[in-house]
Amino acid sequence: MKRRRETSPKDWVERAKKKAAIKAVSHIRDGYVVGLGSGTTVAYAVEHIGRRVRREGIKVTCIPTSYQIGILAAQNGIPITTLYEHPKPDLAIDGADQIDGGLNMIKGGGGALTMEKIVDSSAKRVIIVVDESKLTDGLGRGQPVPIEVLPFALPTVLKAIRSMGGSGEVRMGRGKVGPVITDNGNIIVDADFGVIKSPKELEEELNNTPGVVENGLFIQLVTIAYVGTKRSDVIKLKTQKKG
Repeated sequence: MKRRRETSPKDWVERAKKKAAIKAVSHIRDGYVVGLGSGTTVAYAVEHIGRRVRREGIKVTCIPTSYQIGILAAQNGIPITTLYEHPKPDLAIDGADQIDGGLNMIKGGGGALTMEKIVDSSAKRVIIVVDESKLTDGLGRGQPVPIEVLPFALPTVLKAIRSMGGSGEVRMGRGKVGPVITDNGNIIVDADFGVIKSPKELEEELNNTPGVVENGLFIQLVTIAYVGTKRSDVIKLKTQKKG
């Protein structure tokens, strides 16, 4: 008798992310230049873009924000370009670690926040793909803000974070000794500020700190968010902030 495969309580998360990613990819048209964020959710989008390229014959080029996504795009037959050739992509598809009702986000769990913010802020439209566990009524609730920091400036940046009412710690690597090093050669500090009352002000204050390359607060950038749910449907959230 064949044993029934046991399912993990988190299986719904992967199904939800995949369905939401497919919704995002439906916005891509022939000839589009698409910015691609990083992480497992965007990986589902890349795979579906590759299927559309093969089955429909559409021409799509992408601007990846990490080695991970660049390699995956190449494996799926999607040509890669840069902001030099295409400084204003037609669309950016990205994920989020946390997103609120105003479609403001915390990102950077994968360490690619700097290039993600550059590409997202350059795109004509930004579509975010998440599962419902990423929704929050207050940014920073149980979620630190990733900050990319020049290694030389680490002590002074940690001091500045404390002066802003937060606490920061260097993200340590898994499978290697020492801190996580970004694709840009910098360190990631995860800073806990609790629930953030003024995300835009904190974003600006962090980026005005010498030694900070970029921070994971993404404010007023999103056009649409697709949210996959436990019920297997996908909720569409929309803002008029961009696009």
